[in-house]
Amino acid sequence: MASPIKTPRMMGQPVKRMEDPRLITGAGQYLDDISFPGMLHLAVVRSPYGHARLNGIDATEALKVPGVVAVLTAKDIEGETTGPLPYEFGWAPFENVNDFKRGPLATDKVRYVGDPVAVVVAETRYAVRDAVPLVEVDYEPLPAVVDPEKALEPGAPLLFEASGTNLGHTQTKTAGDVDGAFAQADKVVKIRVVNQRVIPAPMETRGAIAIWRPDGANSSGELTLYETTQGVHGLRKALAPLLGYPENKVRVIVPDMGGGFGNRTDCAPETVMTCIAAKRLNRPVKYQETRTESNQAAMHGRDQIDVVEGAVTKDGKVLGIKVSAIVDIGAYNQFLSPIMGMLTGVMIPGNYDVPNLLFELKGVYTKKNMMK
Repeated sequence: MASPIKTPRMMGQPVKRMEDPRLITGAGQYLDDISFPGMLHLAVVRSPYGHARLNGIDATEALKVPGVVAVLTAKDIEGETTGPLPYEFGWAPFENVNDFKRGPLATDKVRYVGDPVAVVVAETRYAVRDAVPLVEVDYEPLPAVVDPEKALEPGAPLLFEASGTNLGHTQTKTAGDVDGAFAQADKVVKIRVVNQRVIPAPMETRGAIAIWRPDGANSSGELTLYETTQGVHGLRKALAPLLGYPENKVRVIVPDMGGGFGNRTDCAPETVMTCIAAKRLNRPVKYQETRTESNQAAMHGRDQIDVVEGAVTKDGKVLGIKVSAIVDIGAYNQFLSPIMGMLTGVMIPGNYDVPNLLFELKGVYTKKNMMK
């Protein structure tokens, strides 16, 4: 009779990390270590204004820079996508939804500092960086509002004028008898909590390399994307229909990645433009974000104001909790943005026995970068 197979004990034992020697000795391969023959470099022209009308773009001088291959604006890529940038989750959990569609590049207005208005593609990263400042953009500055509470006040500058409001969506969730709990309470405690906006700062900034391989004489082909993403399958699922490709014609490869902290979970406009440029020019195209761009344009976190009321008894029992939350969406909803405030409602009681709960959410547009 064969002896049973012995497996090492895992529970309660230190587990040696297998990847460390390769990474700490410099043998890792990050996105900016990857290069392909004939590869072009892409850089983004970004708005210096938090809110402005976009009256025109002149790329004449930028195209004169040696090595510059193309400058693409929103007009140049019309028809390249099947619709706006996608969300990972729908609007079913929310009420009073004002869902404003966003393309990869700004069209009528810019709505935050760093909003992409054009991309430059060149033979080298030096040429592309030299050309970006030479793209002349005619901006008409507009008033900006960066406080979500002030953004809800009458007369506040509107990001999307047709809506008549900066309110993006609401949600109300209740459990038990909240009014009864507060009526029975020995004391009601009320606090206002400001959870400040944070900037995820991974050691490696975002980037992408797109390779388009056409298929014979017809327009079909295959897209290979090297992307520093935290959601490889989610990105492929979002990107394929957006670009009009079957999902089995899109391959997403994640090399070694220097941190994420949640701001690598979206289908970003920079990624979409890298893919469009690769197909348009039929050459590999690389985008590598700078640290300044990471702070401006990679999704931020938190930025929420909560008014919390607790109905308690003298012996420390929490009978009920009310939470009124105002969440700063930023300029657009992007990928995970709509659900971030909703998570507060899910987590209010924590692991405590609180039978009566009320959660009221307002998602508000401001002239800031998007939230995750």
